[in-house]
Amino acid sequence: MQCSSVSPSIRLELRVYIEDTDAGGIVYYVNYLKYFERARTELMRALGFARAAFPEAGCQFVVHSMQVEYLRPALLDDALVAEASIADAGRARIDFAQRILRGSEELCRGHVRIACIDSATHRPRALPPALKDRLAGAVCAGQSSTRTEIPS
Repeated sequence: MQCSSVSPSIRLELRVYIEDTDAGGIVYYVNYLKYFERARTELMRALGFARAAFPEAGCQFVVHSMQVEYLRPALLDDALVAEASIADAGRARIDFAQRILRGSEELCRGHVRIACIDSATHRPRALPPALKDRLAGAVCAGQSSTRTEIPS
């Protein structure tokens, strides 16, 4: 497939609120996954796909697997940036490389695999052609950039 000029990554600014933290004012570990989800959603929106499902195509997306490393704690009222980039795409999956930063300090990083499934059978199915084409361009654009990849 031909490469396109689609941006393969996004940076989403976040603020840590009291609801995100434990009793000690440290972000509760599962909230990093929520930050990852928000960044992936915004990246897909930037690629022209605003929903996590394609009801007209009879498919939806689910998290297949995730690898997460917690490096440093985020704290109450911290200004954070959640990054998401397309690391790879296959017939029925999308792999994302993700990070949470406070300034230039990396707090958390992860690799998330999203699977495309049939809405009726919940079995894997091929990505919709329009999405597969757009992702191929994003992966191609990302291969020539200097962004940091999270190893799988």
